[in-house]
Amino acid sequence: MTDARLPLKITRRALLLGGVAMAATPLRAQDVPFVSIQPSAPPVPPPLPRRVRLKGLSAAIEIVDDRWGVPHIRAATKADAFFGQGWVVARDRLFQIDYDYRRRMGRLAEAFGADFVDSDIRAALARFRGDVDGELRAVPDEVRACAEAYVAGINARIEQVSADPALLPAEHAILGLKPLRWSLADLVAARELVAGNVGDEVRRARLSAMKRLDLDALIAPPRPDHAIRFPDGLDIEAVTAADLGLLAPRTPEADGSPDGSNAWTVAPSRTATGRPILANDPHLSIGGFAPRHVAHLSAPGLDVIGGGAPGLPGIMQGHTDRFAFGRTNGHIDQSDLYVLELNPVDPERYWHRARWKTFDRQDVTIRVRGEEPRKRVLRHAVQGPVIAHDPKTRRASALANIAQQPGASGIFAMIAINLARDWAGLRAAFRHHPSPANFHYADVDGHIAWSIIGFAPRRRGGHDGMVPAPGDGRYDWEGRLSLDQMPSITDPESGWMASANQNNLPADYKPTLSHDFSEPWRYDRITAVLKNQTRHSVADSAALMQDLSSAPARRFVAMLPADPAPAAREAVEMLRGWDGTMAADSGPAALFALSWADLEQRLLNIVVPLDARDMASHLETGVMLAILEQPDKRLGPNPTGSRDLIVAMALIAGWAEAVRRMGPEPALWRWGTIHDVRVEHPLAARFPAIAAAFPAIEAGGSGGNRHTVNARWVASDMGVSGGASYLQAIDVGGWDDSLFLNFPGQSGDPASPHYRDQVQPWIEGRMLPLIFSRERVDTEATARTILDPR
Repeated sequence: MTDARLPLKITRRALLLGGVAMAATPLRAQDVPFVSIQPSAPPVPPPLPRRVRLKGLSAAIEIVDDRWGVPHIRAATKADAFFGQGWVVARDRLFQIDYDYRRRMGRLAEAFGADFVDSDIRAALARFRGDVDGELRAVPDEVRACAEAYVAGINARIEQVSADPALLPAEHAILGLKPLRWSLADLVAARELVAGNVGDEVRRARLSAMKRLDLDALIAPPRPDHAIRFPDGLDIEAVTAADLGLLAPRTPEADGSPDGSNAWTVAPSRTATGRPILANDPHLSIGGFAPRHVAHLSAPGLDVIGGGAPGLPGIMQGHTDRFAFGRTNGHIDQSDLYVLELNPVDPERYWHRARWKTFDRQDVTIRVRGEEPRKRVLRHAVQGPVIAHDPKTRRASALANIAQQPGASGIFAMIAINLARDWAGLRAAFRHHPSPANFHYADVDGHIAWSIIGFAPRRRGGHDGMVPAPGDGRYDWEGRLSLDQMPSITDPESGWMASANQNNLPADYKPTLSHDFSEPWRYDRITAVLKNQTRHSVADSAALMQDLSSAPARRFVAMLPADPAPAAREAVEMLRGWDGTMAADSGPAALFALSWADLEQRLLNIVVPLDARDMASHLETGVMLAILEQPDKRLGPNPTGSRDLIVAMALIAGWAEAVRRMGPEPALWRWGTIHDVRVEHPLAARFPAIAAAFPAIEAGGSGGNRHTVNARWVASDMGVSGGASYLQAIDVGGWDDSLFLNFPGQSGDPASPHYRDQVQPWIEGRMLPLIFSRERVDTEATARTILDPR
């Protein structure tokens, strides 16, 4: 990326922010023609370097940008390599990381207005209240030095743009803002107020009070299966949505709870090259700031490349010169809701361990752009931040969350992982990794491994975290599980491993980690493919990440009536020969998606009583299919007839909606027409000047849904709201043959050629080379920058 900027008056694009293929059929790269490897360009003379003088370096750093926008940072020390990463992420994404830093510091409202006051309150409430200096001292010296250098690199770039306002991102100029300087101590103190599954806890209590706990199995059945037990002392009749307080959801999810990722690791015995392969595609929100920035950090003893979270030092998914690594959500239950009894005379006291305790109170002032400051009182109980406080009902709620615990900053986790040299070194690094993950590993010696990592709390009194608990001390947390107690596998006999957010706990595993794993649709498809590929290749991994096969769609087609009602006949005929592939150019896929959405609402209205529907915005797909395939008395005295009628009505409604949205000619219908991808600046709706300067990126239509390996979350309007924006397929040891995509591009600056250059490859499923060797990088170099010590 260059430092040139377009004049603000110039329009800018938005910032960051078939054939029958049954499930058991092996998938081959040649079956997916839109996956290809982009060839290298002809050699060109190396670009002349640009020199920048900065404070904070021990020696010069060379940054080589390749033609896909990936900066390759070459430093004399490990700390300087992380300095370089901080500098380049600020160069490419300064407004994005400044926005997130303000969010973590609780300083959004002062920059962007009153709509952000609640966010600032949550940030203030989540802030770590322990010994920050002690937190820093507990981190290994080398890891801490790299984190300090990363922050120094960001601040060095901020100093640059402050000295030359022409370098400021457009958003800063439009809003009259200056980027905040960063502090490592403040980053360590900044924690998240993570709701986790506390909304599920409240729902279960409310349903139990209604004598309808059976409905919970329709919405979110426990995985692994688990009998829900309510702790002694919990008044379930008194539990309401108000107990969620600051964590009450603002809007329901249109597509259930679709967070997740895919990862698989294949051993040398099952690959075409005799080297391991590791693939990973984290599923995150799409439509605002891009959640990954790709970089390559090298120095003596360090050589790592891959996708990192902008503003977090290090690489989250990628490879070193020794091993590849990836991750999916590990689903550890790290949040619990505690109901506190308030003192009838003094509501600033609560009952705990047989005595009245006083809340720790904090008076905060939230500065607001263009308005008077807001003053708030924040409280903390023994368990954690108080998210609801109601003296009238003598009731308060406290959130116990791992993020507020000592050692749970997470700011050092990726650095420790990147500095490791093998699986044993990684096991030591995991002690600095609080967030839950399925960690995948493959090394140049041919070993593969997997482990669930993250901090898992121990609960007193047999509490399982499935429902709220009384906050009287009987069910408080008491430490956490050790890393040795977490499940892991090394070199499995099968020769491969996969994670897709399914329940992957061993059957005899005893500690309670979670009962919130996802339905196994993606995992089942990945398994079906990998089991049938004995010579798996990087191209096969790339093809599998683009797989659009939907098992629920095929099962729906299988139950279509042989003699449909006349009004549903056209819909049945369109779907009958369809193989369930959710391709962007498929008309049947569009009809299925619209009909399925209507069918879900019809079934929801039948099986969930009216007074419980505020707790059930969706039904699980497996539950829906079970009701349809084995109709029972819930559908009335004639279950099969009722099922056929409901399906027919959904098909008729889906057909009508397809006509409304795509026109009267079914031959022209396409799933991608309504399942489109739009990237809009997060502030566009609030600031017309931002909207004018950053028009949305209209990426086009996409295939997939949340059941396909190529995951695409379906918004209420059928558009794409999330999915795999970063993808990697790593050839372990043959590093230059690895592939990646990072949607929509590396830069947040519309003047950069890497602002949206990966949009079309991403839509097409055409992965790009993730080059690594010095020789290959020099061949593909388009810019060189030397950071000189000043």
